[in-house]
Amino acid sequence: MAEPPKSLSDPSELFVAYLDWERSVIARKLAGLTEQELRTAVLPSGWTPIELLKHLVYMEQRWLVWGFAAQQVPSPWGDHDLQTERWHVGPQETLAELLAALDEVGQKTRAIIAGAKLEDPAAIGGRFQEDGVAPSLSWILFHVLQEYARHAGHLDVVRELIDGDTGE
Repeated sequence: MAEPPKSLSDPSELFVAYLDWERSVIARKLAGLTEQELRTAVLPSGWTPIELLKHLVYMEQRWLVWGFAAQQVPSPWGDHDLQTERWHVGPQETLAELLAALDEVGQKTRAIIAGAKLEDPAAIGGRFQEDGVAPSLSWILFHVLQEYARHAGHLDVVRELIDGDTGE
C-alpha cells in the first residue's frame, strides 16, 4: 500500500488512510522473517518482532474499541504477561493469526471513525470510567497513529539488524 494521497483533506479520511498505511508498513516489515527471527529479541529491551505486532493489535483495541467505543473486550491487556509486565506471545500464536487480528481491529477502527465526529469524547464504561477524563476521538487517533509510527521505526531498526532490509 502506498502512502495516502496528498490530496486528502478531510481529517477523518486522513486518519483512516494513515492508520491503514501504518498497519501495512508493520506487515511488510514482518514479511519474510523466519519463525525464529520473529521470536528472537535483537535489542537489549528484549521484545521480539511478533510481540510488537501483538502489542499493536491490543494497543489499537484498547484505545478505540474498549477506549473510545467503550465496548467490552476480553482481556484488553492480553499482550502483557502480568507477572513479568512484558509483552508476551504464546508459542501457539502465529504471525498469520496476529496479522488477521491487526486487519480485524483496523476494520473496527474504520467503523468507529465513520460513526463519530473527531471532537466526540470517548464513551464512559470501557477504558474510561468517569466523565471529564475521557479524551476526544481526535486525541486518541493522534495517539494511536504516533504509536504505530514509533513502533514501525523500531521494526525498521530490528529488520536492519536481522537481515539488512531497510526502508519503509
